[in-house]
Amino acid sequence: MGGLLAAPISAVQANSKYPEKPISLVVAFPAGTTTDAVGRIFATELSDMLGQPVIVENKPGGNATIAAKYVARAKPDGYTLFVTSNTSHSAAPWLMKNVGYDPIKDFTPIARGGNLPFVLLVNPGVAAKTVQELVALAKEKPGSLTYASGNSTGILAGATLGNRADIDILHVPYRGSPQALTDLIGGRVDLLFNDLTSSLPFIESGQVRALAVSTADRSAIAPELPSMQESGVKDFNLVSWNGYFGPAGMSPEVVERLNTAINEIVKKPEVRDRLAKLGFDAFSSTPAEFEEFVGGELVAWGKLIKEAGIEPQ
Repeated sequence: MGGLLAAPISAVQANSKYPEKPISLVVAFPAGTTTDAVGRIFATELSDMLGQPVIVENKPGGNATIAAKYVARAKPDGYTLFVTSNTSHSAAPWLMKNVGYDPIKDFTPIARGGNLPFVLLVNPGVAAKTVQELVALAKEKPGSLTYASGNSTGILAGATLGNRADIDILHVPYRGSPQALTDLIGGRVDLLFNDLTSSLPFIESGQVRALAVSTADRSAIAPELPSMQESGVKDFNLVSWNGYFGPAGMSPEVVERLNTAINEIVKKPEVRDRLAKLGFDAFSSTPAEFEEFVGGELVAWGKLIKEAGIEPQ
């Protein structure tokens, strides 16, 4: 009886000392991507707040599944954390036949980080300055326009545009967004849904033309751009979200400590300014709110992927 009572007490005492050593923050994408840049800002801030180094580990590949599997199998002691996006938790389970993890059961939701708006870009040589003009052009010449993709959001956004607007556009997949963007600039493909962050320099230089953001409403980061729904494409709302997880079974006390820290970080004006310059709309949530959001997004992306006729590979 005494042994049974002692275990929870010792666990609480251990958790009250957290963290006692460096923390690993696993990033599901390569260095230089927006998720990596955002993760490094949070890692620095978390290190200051928690009093221990937070070391970023990049484990890209497999539609973010390599990193997800690594974290899912880690010890749930709060020393292996995961910053990821809709790619690993909303899209990959539907785009791949076997991701090797359960996006809900194998993780502990800690906090939502914010949203990364995606924008519909066209090569300036395409005779369309609005989404309506692009749709009309595609209907005039079915199958003549090509859309590139460098990630799961790009794949689904292009397929959803074709489905919702009832147009025939040819998909050209790429291994990553930089290559897709390079070919869009070079005129080898006609359109691309890409994250606003990496797109901004090329929009400002006139090398690509931005038509709309992929979310239901306008983005605070680029308020001058209409949304896809505002542009006449019904039920179009793709959110590239960012959030923090740990392996399943983490201590509630450790989760609360991390959640409180992340919420405090996103309230800092200087941090929000740095993130905004990356094209990142920062905000957070409680673990319960994040868990509900992730579950809803998994269902929503599955529905969109099936409606778009995308078969798992």
